[in-house]
Amino acid sequence: MTDDEVLNEFRAADALLEGHFILSSGLRSPKYLQCARVLMDGARAERLAKALAAKLPAEVGNAVDAVVSPAMGGVIIGHEMGRALGKPAMFVERPQGTFELRRGFRLDPGARVLMVEDVVTTGLSSREAIKAIEQAGGRVVGACSLVDRSGGTADLGVPYTALIRIDVPTYDADSLPAELAAIPAIKPGSRAAA
Repeated sequence: MTDDEVLNEFRAADALLEGHFILSSGLRSPKYLQCARVLMDGARAERLAKALAAKLPAEVGNAVDAVVSPAMGGVIIGHEMGRALGKPAMFVERPQGTFELRRGFRLDPGARVLMVEDVVTTGLSSREAIKAIEQAGGRVVGACSLVDRSGGTADLGVPYTALIRIDVPTYDADSLPAELAAIPAIKPGSRAAA
């Protein structure tokens, strides 16, 4: 799937938004890719997951015992990646502020895990999810996401693959360009800003 085909999937789902957005990291952005909206159509979610699975390096995609994603944003794409790879899919969540594996999910000691996200901006949530997976006994052999918003700078500590890389500027709240400062900010994500 080409970058244009991926963006067309977002456009078709009205999931490529423009305005003033507060990202989960607390950074501000003039564009937002609403992955929950693009993934709400099962056939579209399946296409995107299959395309992402096809981009994984063979040494990652062929070495996975399980897929684990962070809740909330990674649950749907994580499930679809599990299906695309023929592996069980689980998720970590933050009942007390830090990620943990719950709901009876468990990893065999040393299980090779692919950590799957919807969007990576700073990589903080991904690194936190990887830490939780390792604390649960898993060994993260790779990470992937639908969208890399980091400008290629996210270091997750494991091989990382994104279906598409979007280079959209982000700003601290106190250093917004005038045109962005003039628009009311909205928080479309699943987590309170840091």
